Amino acid sequence: MSNNGFQESVKSLLGIDLSKAQLAALKIYEEELLEWNERISLTAIRDEEGVRTKHFLDSLTVLLAWDRKAPPARLIDIGTGAGFPGLVLKLIWPETQITLVESVQKKADFCRHVVERLGLSKVDVLTQRAEVVGQDPDHRHGYDLAVARAVAHMPILMEYLLPLVHRNGLVMAMKGESAPAETHAAANAIKVLGGQLNKLVQVELPGVVEERFIVVVKKIARTPEEYPRRTGVPTKTPLL
Repeated sequence: MSNNGFQESVKSLLGIDLSKAQLAALKIYEEELLEWNERISLTAIRDEEGVRTKHFLDSLTVLLAWDRKAPPARLIDIGTGAGFPGLVLKLIWPETQITLVESVQKKADFCRHVVERLGLSKVDVLTQRAEVVGQDPDHRHGYDLAVARAVAHMPILMEYLLPLVHRNGLVMAMKGESAPAETHAAANAIKVLGGQLNKLVQVELPGVVEERFIVVVKKIARTPEEYPRRTGVPTKTPLL
């Protein structure tokens, strides 16, 4: 996919035009990702077209699910990997305070490198586990939007994300074709953690046959203090 093709795909899918500066920043991001991927494994996608469609465009689909007038003031991205979707969204929402959480050191280091390379401000990268961040007073109940992309099954993911947003904040889980079934299975976990299912947004990426969804959950009540539980427990014993 050429730059023009990417721009056209963004316009067709999201109804926005990327500026020359945004396109230039994404080009640098792409080059850095491909270069680092030759030395350390950041992502399984290692070609330009794949990066533009399955990383950049996919990250931008969060805009389809964000239906509020103003961008979020504070956004946290759990399990960001090489910065998706958080760093891509930063280029669209430059005034948003972005927190990227990635427990794998080499991936967190790459995110810091991209932040520096692009001269971005108001971006923090935490090399921590989601369970630790969720109990940190600096982050707990502090965000307008918490997102995660292909991180864990829904009951686990809700325990990571819902403690981080304030009441009326939103959680977005970017999932594949299993999203409807996973969401159904997570109904009780969502309720216990103070959330309420808002909507499922189906996403169709050009040239990608797999179904994609963004599961949107609204925070309607304060998350009980015992959640998230200590590191590793949500994975071993998911809320049912």
